[in-house]
Amino acid sequence: MSKTVTLHGYWRSSAAWRVRIALALKNIATNTQSVNLLADQQTAHSYRELNPQGLVPTLQIDDWKLGQSLAILEYLEEIYPTPALLPTQPRARAEVRAMMLAIACDIHPLNNLRVQRYLRSNMAADDARVSEWIRHWITTGFEALEQQLSMRAPSGRYLFGDSVTLADVCLLPQAYNAVRFGVELGRYPRLNEVCSNLSKIEAFVTTHPDRQSDAVPA
Repeated sequence: MSKTVTLHGYWRSSAAWRVRIALALKNIATNTQSVNLLADQQTAHSYRELNPQGLVPTLQIDDWKLGQSLAILEYLEEIYPTPALLPTQPRARAEVRAMMLAIACDIHPLNNLRVQRYLRSNMAADDARVSEWIRHWITTGFEALEQQLSMRAPSGRYLFGDSVTLADVCLLPQAYNAVRFGVELGRYPRLNEVCSNLSKIEAFVTTHPDRQSDAVPA
């Protein structure tokens, strides 16, 4: 019996983009429902019933709902195993997961909208200071990833060799954020090369924030 898959997200949310990429790579037919973060739709009671955290994305399959992008990515990998986005060997899988976590847990949360709003409203930070904060944490995380990648895999098209993994699914959205806030990706030759390669893959292109129906011109 076919299931109705709906992704609730925001066009410029890097967490939502991760899930869009995985859904596209696995060719999963998906309905999309826009949640306008700037208009605070994520705080509405109707959305809180879907996701009590008031965050995006939320994946809904029929009446079942799941938040947290990494949990969603792992779930999709389990129920739609082809194409595989995790290696087969335990150590290799652990390395990919470590890169996923470095991006999605150590870099991204420090830069998302609710943190930016807190810095402005509670720490009296202006736009320049907020951007400085974001660049600092992206730079710190990317420096470590660049070193890790250069030490472990000095060659290869993607973060883990020549096959796209969930680590790559997390990387390109974060690189998009980096560019938005003035981080020069050329400082990280291997990461920059990987991002260039990923940007040529259809699933990454069609799910790009600027290609979404709710995108707002800059």
